[in-house]
Amino acid sequence: MAFIDFVEWNDAKNDIFAWKFGQNSNNNVSTFTQLVVRESQEAILFSKGQILGKFGPGKHTLNTENLPLLRNLFGIPFGKKNPFTAEIWFVNKAAPLTINWRTDAMRYQDPDYGQMIPLAAVGRYGLKVEDAERFLVQLVGTLTRFTAAELTNHFLGELISKTKSVITSFMRNNRIGIMTVSEHLEDLQRFIGQPLKEFWEAYGMMLTGFFITAVDIDTATEDGKKIAAALSDRSAQNIAGYTWQQKQGFNVAHNALSGSGDMGILGAVAMTGMIGGGQAMMQPFQQGAGGGFPRVSHDGPVGGRQEVFCAKCAKKFPVTANFCPFCGHKYHPCPRCGSDNLENSRRCVSCGTGLVQQGAPGSGLGNACSRCGQAVQPGVQFCPSCGNKIS
Repeated sequence: MAFIDFVEWNDAKNDIFAWKFGQNSNNNVSTFTQLVVRESQEAILFSKGQILGKFGPGKHTLNTENLPLLRNLFGIPFGKKNPFTAEIWFVNKAAPLTINWRTDAMRYQDPDYGQMIPLAAVGRYGLKVEDAERFLVQLVGTLTRFTAAELTNHFLGELISKTKSVITSFMRNNRIGIMTVSEHLEDLQRFIGQPLKEFWEAYGMMLTGFFITAVDIDTATEDGKKIAAALSDRSAQNIAGYTWQQKQGFNVAHNALSGSGDMGILGAVAMTGMIGGGQAMMQPFQQGAGGGFPRVSHDGPVGGRQEVFCAKCAKKFPVTANFCPFCGHKYHPCPRCGSDNLENSRRCVSCGTGLVQQGAPGSGLGNACSRCGQAVQPGVQFCPSCGNKIS
């Protein structure tokens, strides 16, 4: 019978947490066997279902002095070379930070849009074996090694479930929407770190770092693709100053112009006149001295609205507010529908009404129609565009 005289693990890698010596079924050692344990390693010997001993960095002889249980398990006397059977495990106690994670779709009702949105979170975490004995007993079992990939696969379902639950709970309790969640990633990391730390401690491991790199719309789903496209389109509309209805009208007009003969041109003209309710889009943009918006009183509902979406941060606030309570943006209401607009917008993003300013004293520009926004000259009693009485 051949005995192993020298045992070591010199091929340790950062992604391997545990490795068993003697993978070819040769686990016959003796009381003269030399065990070498390198820095950041710990060796643990098992025999007959029990732990014989644990060894830290250094060179050790596996005799009854180091392993007093040998006398009880095998009846081995002190000072002689005697064989015995044992499993020798090496545990890597370094801290690799290379384990990536990703959740599948999380259904979350966005507080800003009031709709269910599929979210996905991605990040990475680092683990370190803190209690090698507990780690081996709880996880390794009959394997001959335990890697980061095997660890991730082993806990994938439970880990993802816990991560999703904590992320959605944090976002819901703090009313965080998809448009602003990136601003709260550090707070979210701290919030989720504690329950995950307790989870890994039960398996003899220490969570050395947990990072969330992104929480975003899950475009792997059909709903996610549509929502992401809609939000992108909305951003483009806000920047360019047109509405969804106006965009559809432009498309119809373009298709009409692509037709042949006079009917194509007439159809385009007719459709252009219908864009924006048939009035506002046909009116030229006019601006009073100094530029800006008309001074619209919004002490009560404007255009029948009780709340509006902020043109800057997209969160709802009451029309009685002068500034958005979330980002401080000054409320610039449309004189026709009350929608909020950016300061330099030429037309209302919702209804297309031209945004003009009341004339300054002595400017000769007069007032703006409260219905359609058309500038009128001093002394005019009815709007020449829509017939509304000028107060």
